Amino acid sequence: MIACLDVSYHNDVAYAAAVIFRNWPDANAVDEKVIRIPDVQPYEPGRFFRRELPCLLAVLKTLPPIHSAIIDGYVWLDGVSKSGLGAHLYQALGGQVAVVGVAKTKLQGADRACEVIRGTSRRPLFVTAVGLPPELAAEYVRSMHGKYRMPTLLARVDYLSRHGQAA
Repeated sequence: MIACLDVSYHNDVAYAAAVIFRNWPDANAVDEKVIRIPDVQPYEPGRFFRRELPCLLAVLKTLPPIHSAIIDGYVWLDGVSKSGLGAHLYQALGGQVAVVGVAKTKLQGADRACEVIRGTSRRPLFVTAVGLPPELAAEYVRSMHGKYRMPTLLARVDYLSRHGQAA
């Protein structure tokens, strides 16, 4: 199983969402989860993972075992060694779940992010990964369902986290 994960914040409350599916090109989810997390940590510049990681781990506890997690953001902030949210998640999961970061904007210094063009968009997504080769992760993201820049199931998890409930 693969899970797309996202978190949104409303004052001091977070909504962590997951969309679970079997294969990278799947159009439909097997399941969706949204949990409300009260009293989240405040945002700290340069330490975003301290706020977001506990939320991701909380929603992951509600899921069946997965082999890959997709997050909105970067695994590596510099391409190889400076940990982003994805690297922290990988470490928290004991290196047992591959983590793929999909970012909408290029981060200065993340020169090894793979650019993925999808649909008719001219703007790339920036893919980083740990637990599988980044080029393979980029191919997986490219193969995901949807005719737009953002794959269908990544757009769905974003929607769920913003609206705070699964269907």
